[in-house]
Amino acid sequence: MKYLLVALWGLLLTVTAASAQSSYRIQSGDTITIEVLEDTALNRSLLVLPDGTVNFPFAGAVRVGGRTASQVQQAIAASIASNFAAPPTVFVTVSSVFTEDTLLGAAGPNAIDVYFIGEVNQPGLRPMERGTTFLQAVAQSGGFTRFAATKRVQLRRFDAKTGKQSIMTMNFKALGDGGALSNDVVLRDGDVILVPERRLFE
Repeated sequence: MKYLLVALWGLLLTVTAASAQSSYRIQSGDTITIEVLEDTALNRSLLVLPDGTVNFPFAGAVRVGGRTASQVQQAIAASIASNFAAPPTVFVTVSSVFTEDTLLGAAGPNAIDVYFIGEVNQPGLRPMERGTTFLQAVAQSGGFTRFAATKRVQLRRFDAKTGKQSIMTMNFKALGDGGALSNDVVLRDGDVILVPERRLFE
């Protein structure tokens, strides 16, 4: 009887979690995991950008903010369907939710917050030691997906004094192939590393 109650309690928790997941409206700052049954190379976790979108191969920018996981599944499946012989099976789950604690940052007194978005294997916020360079940060990010445009990685930096954002285009491939390390920029707190999707024939 004891084991039956434990099993029933576990089932109840699973059903409750599934119900919460199905009704939850995705918001900016959340991280969602997308899986395509017919092509596992497309599977990835993506950070929802401030404009409520994510970038997904074959689909481009997909609006996910304000939608449920089920609605996002349908949108992505419809967007990539032309690349498959039969309608693809897409699963979307919310792997982490943006909270007010995120605003406080993960960096300690000797660390900085660096954000990775786009075609990286582990998108999201990552604390780094002060003095970390662009190359060192990428090495700690879990690497790029096979769709990454490594010749035009963007380093986005917000200037609090001017209120403007500067964008530096970094050729990671050239740096990795032995390019001048003087082009390896030291990162600052709040820097965003955006890896765009590779174009056709790029």
